[in-house]
Amino acid sequence: MVTTRNSHADVVAAAGRLFAERGYHGTSMRDLGRELGLLGSSLYAHVESKQDLLVEVVEEGARLFEDSARTAMLEQGSARERLRALVTGHVDVVLDHLDIARTFLNEARALDVTRRARVIEARDHYEAGFRSVLQEGIASGEFRRDLDPKTTSIFVLSILNAIERWYHPSGAVGRDELVDRLTGFVLSGVIADR
Repeated sequence: MVTTRNSHADVVAAAGRLFAERGYHGTSMRDLGRELGLLGSSLYAHVESKQDLLVEVVEEGARLFEDSARTAMLEQGSARERLRALVTGHVDVVLDHLDIARTFLNEARALDVTRRARVIEARDHYEAGFRSVLQEGIASGEFRRDLDPKTTSIFVLSILNAIERWYHPSGAVGRDELVDRLTGFVLSGVIADR
């Protein structure tokens, strides 16, 4: 086995790939070592435990989603335009950082209780951005008055989170069309009748 020099970032990226492909419990430190061309024991020069690697990948996912929401919330215009910006940002994070997004969405449950609580807090904060835009749209009359922002934001995020399972960039639907279709579908359920 040829040992290569790997940075801490290389180790975290490889862990994200393997966690996304095999799951946290399906990935061993030995698997990670093979992926990087390192002996398993050499990994401990980069990280203390597999759990620490999961924390880093999941926290990066949380940061990426938070950053996308922050950008969307700065969007000037209507609640409808900001909801589109939130959808676009979410799609961008998933498609541009698929391994990280997949690990964040599917493997955070493998974190210990304390670390999982931090991720749930970040997730709730992210979801609050969607609720805020929905509340704004209800108040302005753009969105239906009978919407429950909490339930609706969960529905919207469930749809957006599922794209990591089925969407492939080389498929028949390009990214822009995907955003248009997703936004159209979401808006068709929330827009107030005029």
